Amino acid sequence: MATASVAFKSREDHRKQLELEEARKAGLAPAEVDEDGKEINPHIPQYMSSAPWYLNAERPSLKHQRKWKSDPNYSKSWYDRGAKVFQAEKFRKGACENCGAITHDKKACMERPRKMGAKWTDKNIAPDEKVESFELDYDGKRDRWNGYDAASYAYIIERYEARDEARKTFLKEKQLKKLEKNNNQEGEGGDGDAEDASSDDEDNEDSLKVDEAKVDESKQMDFAKVEKRVRTTGGGSTGTVRNLRIREDTAKYLLNLDVNSAHYDPKTRSMREDPLPDMDPNEKFYVGDNQNRLSGQALEFKQLNIHAWEAFDKGHDVHMQAAPSQAELLFKNYKINKEKLKSQVKETIMEKYGNAASEESLPRELLLGQSEREVEYDRAGRIVKGQEMAIPRSKYDEDIYINNHTSVWGSWWKDYHWGYKCCKQIIRNSYCTGAAGIEAAEAAVDLMKANIARKEAAEETPLVSENKKMVTWGTDVPDDLVLDEKLLKEALLKEEERKTEEKNERKRKYNVKWNDQVTNEDMEAYRMKRLHHDDPMKDFLN
Repeated sequence: MATASVAFKSREDHRKQLELEEARKAGLAPAEVDEDGKEINPHIPQYMSSAPWYLNAERPSLKHQRKWKSDPNYSKSWYDRGAKVFQAEKFRKGACENCGAITHDKKACMERPRKMGAKWTDKNIAPDEKVESFELDYDGKRDRWNGYDAASYAYIIERYEARDEARKTFLKEKQLKKLEKNNNQEGEGGDGDAEDASSDDEDNEDSLKVDEAKVDESKQMDFAKVEKRVRTTGGGSTGTVRNLRIREDTAKYLLNLDVNSAHYDPKTRSMREDPLPDMDPNEKFYVGDNQNRLSGQALEFKQLNIHAWEAFDKGHDVHMQAAPSQAELLFKNYKINKEKLKSQVKETIMEKYGNAASEESLPRELLLGQSEREVEYDRAGRIVKGQEMAIPRSKYDEDIYINNHTSVWGSWWKDYHWGYKCCKQIIRNSYCTGAAGIEAAEAAVDLMKANIARKEAAEETPLVSENKKMVTWGTDVPDDLVLDEKLLKEALLKEEERKTEEKNERKRKYNVKWNDQVTNEDMEAYRMKRLHHDDPMKDFLN
């Protein structure tokens, strides 16, 4: 959301801020509140919600997106329809040739075209209209109700009531004519009792009143009907379109107006939690959107996905999106095998211990195998009296000493090694030497330390070496061979240049001059630069 400060944020703070924004968008965290106490929609993009740096906004706000200098009277200003400002008595120069008003010309005149215009007759001069010019802002230009007069709606109501009254009168006259026709037919058939005729008239009048009441009720109940219409496309297919929401439906966010109630996300129109958790479940008709995710086929689909993931982790070639039919079939077989395994385990236990719910008698060994011994426990679950607690035993053999040892393997530890405590040996299954073995081991350690100290002292004394012989030929070096250091350096440089020319073909010369005379220094330089097979850095050089 809009962050007021522009201070530096660490990577951890930035990550927490992103997690909080995602939680607000998902409805798991409350929305951010601006300085006026209004909630800020978490779905507003950051480039719109973040305030510029030069405003020095200390708190999150959306004031920078609102128009600061707006005209409050834009909605009240509108054209004065039908207003007249001046009534002329004779035609004026530049006025409309048709009606004589000076506020428009003949082309824009809205009156009936006259046979002889006011310019020639100089009679029936129309009054000048009131001409206004004012500028509307963005909202004023697009306000569809700007300039609307509520008093003009009374004329529409009068027309509707008059039409409704005429319709009722017409229906009533139609019913009366039908009754008169029926009475005339009965009179021609015979002169019946006058009382019966009068009673029939009264019944007919009552039925007319009932019909009128039914008509009124149907008119009032029109808004509650769920309309159904059939839509026919060009291809001849028909489809049913229903208006699923009727006016009696209550919006989710109106079920509980408490601020601390379930969060309503206006972007997705979702309310995940139950807005009325304390209400009687029998009287509820909405318990939150999470109920749909935790029941019905949604729960089955979730279990199917989890089974596909677990099967893939265990090495099975299952993918829910790539092969959904295969994953569903494997899940179905898994459930069948699971039920079979459960039934087998249940049958095995019943065969071994019997079934107390059945009418079969228990085996004799189970009846006589029960005990009347009383065992008393304390609040922590420890046995107080009645039975001693069994000592837990390991799967390994305990208290078994081999090869004359008096302790088990693993009773002694030194220098990352296990051993026997009795003889301090680290070799398993060795024969115990006792105290003599310990003394011999300590003497060997002392001797090894003395040898190491003697070796370190010998390494510190410098060895006198002859600097004359600098060859690396091996054991075939003659005793009287002496190399010149200056010539050896020059030979090494020449050998380096030769190897560089071999690697780079562009630097290779066309006219090669061979020198058949090879000195000892050249031979030594070649051997020093030669790649040895046992060199550990040869792969790195290549």
